[in-house]
Formats: sequence, structure tokens, C-alpha cells
Amino acid sequence: LCCECGQFHLLLDNHLYNFQDEVDDELICHICLQPLLQPMDTPCGHTYCFKCLENFMQEYNFCPMDRKKLSFQQCHKSSLLVRNLLDKLIVFCPFKAECQQTMQRCELEAHLQNRCPGFKKYKSELQRKKNPISKGKEDPPSKGDTNTPKDPEVPSGGSSLVAESSAAAVVSLGTAEPGLVNPAFEETEEDLPQRTSLVAETTTIEIHREDPEEELGMRIVGGKDTPLGNIVVQEVLRDSVIAADGRIAPGDHILEVNGVNISSVTHCQAVSFLRHPGPVLHLMVLQEKGFSNKTAQQDSTSATNREVIHVTLIKRDRSEPLGIKLIRKTDEAGIFILDLLEGGLAAKNGKLSRNDRVLSINGQDLRQGTPEAAAQIIQTTESRVNFVVLRQPGVQLSDPVEDGSTSNNSSSSSSSNGGSPVHHRRRLDQNHYRRKSNYQKGYVSHEKTVAIKKEPKESLGITIGGGRDNKNKLPIYVTSVQPIGCLFRDGRIKRGDVLLSINGIDLTHLNYYEAVSALKSNAASHSVVLKALEILSLNSTEPSLDIKEQGFSWSPLWITWLGLPSYLHCCQDIVLSKGNLESWGFSIVGGFEESKGNQPFFIKTIVPGTPAFRDRKLKCGDEIVAVNGVPAIGMSNSELIPMLKEQRNKVTLTVVSWPGSLV
Repeated sequence: LCCECGQFHLLLDNHLYNFQDEVDDELICHICLQPLLQPMDTPCGHTYCFKCLENFMQEYNFCPMDRKKLSFQQCHKSSLLVRNLLDKLIVFCPFKAECQQTMQRCELEAHLQNRCPGFKKYKSELQRKKNPISKGKEDPPSKGDTNTPKDPEVPSGGSSLVAESSAAAVVSLGTAEPGLVNPAFEETEEDLPQRTSLVAETTTIEIHREDPEEELGMRIVGGKDTPLGNIVVQEVLRDSVIAADGRIAPGDHILEVNGVNISSVTHCQAVSFLRHPGPVLHLMVLQEKGFSNKTAQQDSTSATNREVIHVTLIKRDRSEPLGIKLIRKTDEAGIFILDLLEGGLAAKNGKLSRNDRVLSINGQDLRQGTPEAAAQIIQTTESRVNFVVLRQPGVQLSDPVEDGSTSNNSSSSSSSNGGSPVHHRRRLDQNHYRRKSNYQKGYVSHEKTVAIKKEPKESLGITIGGGRDNKNKLPIYVTSVQPIGCLFRDGRIKRGDVLLSINGIDLTHLNYYEAVSALKSNAASHSVVLKALEILSLNSTEPSLDIKEQGFSWSPLWITWLGLPSYLHCCQDIVLSKGNLESWGFSIVGGFEESKGNQPFFIKTIVPGTPAFRDRKLKCGDEIVAVNGVPAIGMSNSELIPMLKEQRNKVTLTVVSWPGSLV
């Protein structure tokens, strides 16, 4: 028994504690998956227990999280603030039968040595056994003896955990398989403190509309041709068909439309499906409900019934799918194998089974992960894909809560968080953040100058939208070219063009009414010179915008805004604040990848009940330009996430927000 923590563990292992409250994920070591002890920071921004990292670095020369090259000498103690936060975590006395006190973790050793009646009784009993009164023989204990103190409680597994986990760790460290970098995966979930899990569920929603061609009244972002991957609801318009139904909210992922899977279609294709007229529309949506505590009763099966299995699959090339369908369950966090596709690599290998729980892939912790995060790891792996799975014979998989991701999923989600904020009008900051990044996948912008001779009283014949007073601070763009007017006759200005200037007057910084006034006053002259930006689609297979927009209030598609040059981006700062033990509550996708180059960072999900959700300014589909003034361009996902986690209580996000496509 350890005299510092009052629990049974091997001499070289970390101390064990029974924590009163759930410990924030940012204070958890990702090697042992316990609250940090003697925390050590790595140069790449991760934090581990001193003993965990020291033991790990004896076997490997890279960081367990991002696999960057690392030596123990490069690491240093965490800040005093972090160590104090950890020391102040409230723990129970392990001798619950005799002592029900709680205290800060740093006070437990003194409590055991000086004040705990249970520890005192344990020491007395131990001393009595070592030095019995009769030197000849010790009296056998009577069957009814109740004076022997009870062993202290060991969280979720008892003292039997010591032998199990230690042997498992030896197996893990001794394996020849590369990528199995986390010995803690050898323990079962029951051996670990109960952690929060993200609750999500799929729902089929039937929308009825009296007018078959009436707009649904929501804005969407995403698509397989963007880093977001999935189609996500950005906003629900007031007094719309969707708002009247009340079941769809911002942040919901749309998986199917009238039985057609749209989880892997382009943005334009998704818009076309959702705009298809009809009296009844069937939508399958994934709705994130926020975090909930996982109780021990939900997962009380004995560890002895479970088996940890290592499986390595070899891909011929990076793009080869494994043929695995991954899902989440309603009653348990983590990822489970729903099915192995016939003829696929995993099915031919034969070692993975339906219902297996995925603990890690290539050493990356997926205990609280999502199917798309797992799919991203698999997709970016060149050859060897190393699985660590937990198998429990005879357990049937409950209904999935997420449309599963196959192993060639195109998403690059970095986190399991989900949800979305309700739309809220933002403060107006005319802050333009100039940068080099242009995300023009599928679209290019072309500047043109149009000079027209006209009668003084002849109208230009256009209507406009946007303006820097708009909630999204959009540039001025053409919403229609009327059959009457000189611009229709000329034919070079088209719907969707962004107007840059008229007769030398800059329109890019004006609000809507200022732009209308400038256009009207200059239209009275004999000649007009317009500078405009035309956004062209590079994909000839996409349906025409004119066809797609029939019957709808016209506005540019969300994806076309991504093709604008950065000098037309109007950025704004969003300041988020949180407590020490909270997460920011949003997930990001995008960033630099060798195969794709520089991509913008987008907000993919926002978790209900978190600081990002409560602030109500951040939206799904927003592009992150900078964090605390540091430009995000050129950063990888693994570089930006540690930067966000380092911000303890306050962070300033510089974002560009484009309105989603109206359906």
C-alpha cells in the first residue's frame, strides 16, 4: 500500500486517486489517461505525466500524440499555474469505510499520515501481523472477525487492476507492431475514471409544405469539395418552413435527403437535392446533444470478459479503402465497428469483428473519438494501419447514433465536439485582415472592366445585395440584371458579380445604402466605367446556377464566397472566455496537408453548453484567420490545436463569416 496516495500500485507506477468531480480532458495525460501527475510539457504542445513520459521515451523517440521527433531532455515542467490547478483537484480519502473526508490532492498524504482513522487502523493491523504477540504461532483469524480494516477503494477495478494493467503494459511495450504507442490502451475502460462523452443521435424528420416549391428556410455549409466534408446547417431563418417545424437546429449534419445519401456529395449537389420541389421532404440528420456523464452502471461488465486485440492491415496505396463501417452508440462513448464490407481489406484479413470497440489507430487515442476522426487517420496512412480494439463476446451493438464513416471518409475532423450556436447579430468591426490564402477549390475570380456609353436618363438596370453593414459584412454584389437597362444590353455584367468600383469610386468598403447612392449618382452620366469581379466555376459538371436558383430568393452559394481574394474578406474578432476546467467547445477542420497544400481552417461543430455555444457569435462554416493575432495560414491541424489549448481562460479568434447557401 502506498503511503502517499493510500492505494495499491506498483512502485514505479503513478499514484492513484479517487476524484470527487470529473476532471477536465485538458488536465488528462494521454498516455495513462489519468489526471496529470508532475506534468511535463513537450515542445510540440502536449502535456504528460513525468513517469508516463519518462517510461515512454525509453522505448520511443517521438511524441505519443502527433508522432513528432522528441527526446526527454527537450521537455520541461509545466507552469506553476497548471501544477497548482492539478494539486487543488478534490479527492476522496481511499478509506471510505472509516473516513468520508474530501481534500485537495496535495493534502492527501498529510491527511493519511496524521488524521485518517482508516489508514491508522491499517498500519496497526499491518504492525500486528508483522509482530504477533505469540512468537510461536499466530492465532488464526476467526470467521466472524470484523476488526480487520478494509482495503482502500481502488477506482473502477480494485486491487486486481495492478496485475492486469501491468502485464498488459508489458505486452504493449514489447510488441513488434509499429504505431502502438500508448500502453494505456491495454487497460479496459472500466479501469479508468468515468469521463464525459458527447451524445449524438440520428433522427429522420418529415417536412411538409403546402407550396411544393417553397423555400425550406435554412442555410447550409460544407460538402465533400470543402474541408468540412459533411453538409452542416449554419442557420435556420425565422418564420420559415424549417423554423415552424422546430426540429432542425444550427449545427445539425444532414445525412440523407429523400433516401439519398448526401454525406459525400459536393456542396452544389447538396443544394440541388435540398431545393428539389415536393410536398413532403424526408431528412435524416445527425444532431449533437452536448456532453453527458457516463455512469459506471452503463458499462459495468467485468474486465475479465474482454479481450484487447492488435490488428495490422496493409494498404497497397494511401487511397485504398479498408472496407470498415464505423459508428457511435447511444449509451457509450467511442467508436464501434458496425460492419465489414464483403471483399474489403478488413474482411479478407478476418481479424476484426463486428461490435469491436476501436481504442486506437496508429497509436492515436480514439476512446472518445468520432468515426470521421478515425477515417481521417486511416485515409492519411500510407501503408500500415494498426488497430487496437476491445472485444467482448456476445455483446450486441445498439442502434447507431451517427451515419458511419467508412475508411476512405474525406473528412479531416480534429475533435469530437459537435453542436452549433443559435444565430446572433454581431458587432460591426470594419477590420480587414490581409493574407495570402485564397481557397479557390472549384472556383476562380476574374476581374473585368466594363465601359458603357448610355443616355443620361437610362437606368443601369441592376439590383444589388450585400454591403459592409450586412451581418456577414459582404462586398456589394449583383442580385439581378433586369431586361431593361444598359447593362442587360451590354451583357458583360452578370448576376453574382462583385462590384469593385464605379467611375473610380471604391465600392468595396460601402454599406448597402451608400452603394445604392453611389450607383444612382454615377448612372446619370453619359459614360459609366464599372470594375467587377466575376466568380467562375471550374467544374463543368455542376448544374447551372440559373437552373438551381429558379423559384428561390437569389443569393450566391456559400462555396463561391470562398473563391474571393483576401482583400475582400472582412474579418472580425470573437473573444471567448472559459473556466479552468472547461473546453472551448468547437472543432476545426482544414489546415496545411502535404497532399492538399494550404487549406483554410473552418469551424465544423460547436458543442451545446460550452463557451463557444454560449457566446453565440461563432458559427459552423466560419473560417479562422488568426488566433490571438497569430495568422493561421500555413499551420497544420496539429499545430493550431495545441495553440488553442494553451489559451487557458481567454482566446481571440479572428474569423471570416460567409452566409451559407439558402435552401
